[in-house]
Amino acid sequence: MDLFEYRREEMRRGQAPLAMRMRPRTLEEFVGQEKVVGEGTYLRKAIEEDRLQTAVFWGPPGSGKTTLAAIIANLTHANFSRLSAVTSGVAEVRGIIKEAEDRLAMEGTRTILFIDEIHRFNKAQQDALLPAVEQGIIVLIGATTENPYFEVNSALVSRSKIFRLEPLSEEEVRTVVERALSDKERGLGDLGLEVEEEALEHIVRTAGGDARSALNTLEAAAFLAVKSEGKGRIDLAAAEEAAQRRALLYDKWGDSHYDTISAFIKSMRGSDPHASVYWLARMLKAGEDPRFIARRMVIFASEDVGLADSRALMVADAAARAVEFVGMPECALNLAHAALYLALAPKSNSATRAIAAASREVEKGDTPPVPAHLRDSHYHGAAAWGHGEGYLYPHDFPGHYVRQDYLPESMAGRTYYHPGREGEELSLAEKWIERSHGVGDESGGQKEVRDHNHIAHGINGED
Repeated sequence: MDLFEYRREEMRRGQAPLAMRMRPRTLEEFVGQEKVVGEGTYLRKAIEEDRLQTAVFWGPPGSGKTTLAAIIANLTHANFSRLSAVTSGVAEVRGIIKEAEDRLAMEGTRTILFIDEIHRFNKAQQDALLPAVEQGIIVLIGATTENPYFEVNSALVSRSKIFRLEPLSEEEVRTVVERALSDKERGLGDLGLEVEEEALEHIVRTAGGDARSALNTLEAAAFLAVKSEGKGRIDLAAAEEAAQRRALLYDKWGDSHYDTISAFIKSMRGSDPHASVYWLARMLKAGEDPRFIARRMVIFASEDVGLADSRALMVADAAARAVEFVGMPECALNLAHAALYLALAPKSNSATRAIAAASREVEKGDTPPVPAHLRDSHYHGAAAWGHGEGYLYPHDFPGHYVRQDYLPESMAGRTYYHPGREGEELSLAEKWIERSHGVGDESGGQKEVRDHNHIAHGINGED
């Protein structure tokens, strides 16, 4: 770099956004992702020893993908080239590969090629990379916000080590923000800013685990706060204006967190789609972890909808998977879809009551042995002990049903499941009664009728 290039670089850095100026230069400055790049991890050792192989960094915006690439560029002895999949074409890819091939042949120097947003490369562009990766002409590092197993050439993925980066925690984002406030060389430390605690919390919370977003908001808030004499105070109003989001009364670890999720669940249980989607939106806007919301809906699908509509569990599970696959903000659509389905679905808590009743029985401590005819009879020698003897295989009987005891003799007649009356469960219970009615010997048949009367009693809402 000559004197003029050095001066241009200095000017660029001085005028660059705060997020770029504060980008970590070393692994020691890097915040978060301890499982990926912490002490003793494969990636950290590979970077420190300059032995990195083809890799894909997969994670949400602001999680550190490009920063890791910049650190690698600072530390490696290899030639480091960078492309953006948004602006680069096949010709540029092939040009870099040709240069890398010549460099390796003449100088013995490796080339690391970093491609930002690699998922935006089309199939032809990705295919152009494959021979160079296979032959070791380049070490490819791709960065993507999308699932590489779906969005990146499978042949490239199979030759790459996938590193998944998670959103930063609020504590980690706070560390990044506080570092920018105190750094006089690259940050805002020379402005003498004072920051109110609630303003700092708002900047951190609204970032949603995105360090770059937090620094952009901080920079805008500082611009609003700084006065002519060069000092200022960032209050909540400035933080709200900078983030373009009002602060919501919501403490993720306090009463607001539990009260709001409680309101959400009770609204779905009460079959109110309007309230359900309102409380969902309020949690998401306040920065609640969408995975937490998705987990609660998966539980709700069995706890409160249950057998009345078993598809509810599949819908909730699909929403939870979408949270991981799509991420915020788009996965809000998937969560809303599931929340509305759960709110509108017929309700039954029979699964909740059944497992609770059975658990109470177990907790009493009386655990009689498994009846001989139900014991495992597949291993050698089981028959000698009478295991499986007398077991009636239901598929050998009409309707694939035969009456026999499945509980220990001392527990005969115990009932834990009482069918609900809503949705599909009513039909399931009626078919169960119809299928089993009248099967068995006379004495058993009389007891069966009493059982069925008790079941019907519960279905009719008199239990």
